[in-house]
Amino acid sequence: MALKNRISYSQRLFFMLVLFAGILMSGFVLFQYEREKQFKVENLNIQLQLLNAQVIDELESGKTFEEIARHFQNRYPDLRLTLIDTAGVVLNDAPFAWKNEVIPNHRQRNEVSQAIEQGEGYTIRRRSENEEGDYFYSATRIGDTLVRSALPYNVSLTRLLSADFSFLWIMIGFTVMMCLFGYFAIRHIGQSIKRLQEFANLASRKERIENIEPFPNDELGEISQHIVQLYSQLQQTIADRDREHAMVLHEEQEKIRLKRQLTNNINHELKTPVSSIQGYLETIINNPDMNEETRRLFIEKSYKQSERLGQLLQDISTITRMDEGSQLIEKEMVDLNAIVQDIIAEVALRPADKRMRITCNFNRELPITGNASLLTSVFRNLTENAIAYSGGRDIFINLVKETSEEYTFSFADNGIGIDDLHLPHIFERFYRVDKGRSRKLGGTGLGLSIVKNAVLFHGGAIEAHNRYEGGLEFTFTLKKADTPPA
Repeated sequence: MALKNRISYSQRLFFMLVLFAGILMSGFVLFQYEREKQFKVENLNIQLQLLNAQVIDELESGKTFEEIARHFQNRYPDLRLTLIDTAGVVLNDAPFAWKNEVIPNHRQRNEVSQAIEQGEGYTIRRRSENEEGDYFYSATRIGDTLVRSALPYNVSLTRLLSADFSFLWIMIGFTVMMCLFGYFAIRHIGQSIKRLQEFANLASRKERIENIEPFPNDELGEISQHIVQLYSQLQQTIADRDREHAMVLHEEQEKIRLKRQLTNNINHELKTPVSSIQGYLETIINNPDMNEETRRLFIEKSYKQSERLGQLLQDISTITRMDEGSQLIEKEMVDLNAIVQDIIAEVALRPADKRMRITCNFNRELPITGNASLLTSVFRNLTENAIAYSGGRDIFINLVKETSEEYTFSFADNGIGIDDLHLPHIFERFYRVDKGRSRKLGGTGLGLSIVKNAVLFHGGAIEAHNRYEGGLEFTFTLKKADTPPA
């Protein structure tokens, strides 16, 4: 503590500057050393690559490998040449004969594997398996032939590859000059310490920064700026808190609005079939002399409206169950193929005007851990929508992709499709592309919303788009079963 009091702030700052300059100089020296060393290594490799190319040219001219090796070894006494094929088998090696009876395959040598893949390669330093000592290897491939040249790491090669340290003195001189300049620049900082202490006291008492005198435009400006940032962060925190509070209130209001909207929609949708049933029954009651044919027609219409009312209540129940109690929905091992085949069989039994041809590109077990009722509702609602609204003749159910985690399905028809304007909204509750036609055909406006929620419940995603050749296509994913069925 006493030592800290004896050393002034400006002195400590100067020592930090000296340390920083030393680290900077050391980093630059190391960088320059490695850069120069790498340059010399690559320069040596280029020379050996040219030599390898010359060897290959001599081989192609008809000379024997031994003649070529003697020729180049007269120029480079320590040079070693090796001829290798692309399988890594050594064909010739000069000037040494291998001590082992079997020459090992060279395919895994770094320079050989690089040359086979990239045309050339080198290894800076590796111990020779045949001769004592380390070598610099450089390999070149032309066609199916590899030539590898090598130089031993003797005194001359080591000296050739070593970096020049003459620039070190320049860096030391530059560092000394920088430290001297920093020393004179830092001396006046001590004059601002007292003002900085006063500023810190104001900040600790949470007084406004605007009440203090401006700081000098020097190194201490960074410290004052840091304190300003602390105040700014505090203000930002308060603003974030207020904004989060407003967001929570907005979310709550949005939930209330959505519930109110859903309630209004449900009331509106329930009124239509209830009013129709009531109207038909009142007409029958008020007209006891109504002929039997008209009476039967009104009863049939009342029955259809009651069916629509029941379907609407069932769909609302399904939506509510997924919204508020999805964690309570039971899951089991389900075979998607069985679900699809059952729906195909059901559609095939319908009258000709209420069915479409269904083509499926899979007929094997597709296990998934999920809820059978919800998974059935996915394919059934898409099928009912296609039959009721597409105007097409065919439905195509395809497994387009399968990974270890999920299935990707395509459900498409060859009908008229829908306007692109409606595509972003078709999964919304009670949304109808053609409201009059939908009600006439008995739609509840919840089918596609159930489809989307059921897909999301099973860890998937769904999207819809018009097909280029005509019709509407749904693409969706479903997570696979956690464990394969027994």
